Amino acid sequence: MRTQEIQCRGNESQIHLCPTSPPHKYNYLVNVRLVGGHNHCSGRVEVLHRGQWGTVCGDGWDLADAAVVCRELDCGEPVDALGDAHFASGLGPIWMTFVLYCRSRGWGVHNCGHHEDAGVTCSGDLLSTSPC
Repeated sequence: MRTQEIQCRGNESQIHLCPTSPPHKYNYLVNVRLVGGHNHCSGRVEVLHRGQWGTVCGDGWDLADAAVVCRELDCGEPVDALGDAHFASGLGPIWMTFVLYCRSRGWGVHNCGHHEDAGVTCSGDLLSTSPC
């Protein structure tokens, strides 16, 4: 397995469609979910890799990365890209890191703790929690 450098621009429809450099040897299908928020459109970002859910390190996490997650979940546009375990610390492996800085060390290789887990609030969350 080669190291992946993930380079999300924000216009991708799914996080696994973000360009990588150099091209990785295997084509992964990544499932993503948001945990601990008001509904499925806000929460801690978790990705499924090899049958196990894990978190994403918040180092370098920004609105471009959040846009990909919101789009993949059909949750509208990103409102906030959060780090520092805003939606509580996750459990299990930390699967991704340095998404923005294009220096991903590969699946599960990181220098993060769960206190740095990435989170997202998408515009779909605001619509579903509106009192109107």
